[in-house]
Amino acid sequence: MESASQGLLSDTMTDVPVDNTASARTSAPEGLTEAEEEELRSELAKVEEEIGTLRQVLAAKERHCGELKRKLGLTTFDELKQNLSKSWHDVQGSNAYKKTQETLSQAGQKTSAALSNVGSVISRKLGDMSSYSIRHSISMPAMRNSTTFKSFEDRVGTIKSRVVGSRENSTDPHSPTGSGDKPPQDNARF
Repeated sequence: MESASQGLLSDTMTDVPVDNTASARTSAPEGLTEAEEEELRSELAKVEEEIGTLRQVLAAKERHCGELKRKLGLTTFDELKQNLSKSWHDVQGSNAYKKTQETLSQAGQKTSAALSNVGSVISRKLGDMSSYSIRHSISMPAMRNSTTFKSFEDRVGTIKSRVVGSRENSTDPHSPTGSGDKPPQDNARF
């Protein structure tokens, strides 16, 4: 087969010629007469010829398909995008994706509830400290000196320094603490 008439699949599919001279030297397989063997060899030759013809037709169709896509402006990138979009749609419709999405949704809800509970506990503790100071006529400076408040203040300060510290290391010019105009550092305690 000429290389000009080979299609895209020609690299992986090659014709395997049948050596009639070698098979003529061997005797017919057991159970076959010479007439049956000749009939099978004739059929094999026809099938191989049909395969060659089909490869040529396939190559011509692939060339024609490529020309049509080129005329329509369809690129390989467009086809890839379309295939990826279809694949993503198929993934979203799969049971595994739906179960994973449901599990993650539940985990998010539980995390949100847990964070809400932590916020409620902190608010309640602060409220208790405030009402305690009012009932016992403790001033805010005295409350700030309490061990509970200092412990809370230290923890919040540690978290704040971690968050602010990671922002200061950012090189994002649009970040309020990134390089450029840095606002003054607030080191005052709460």
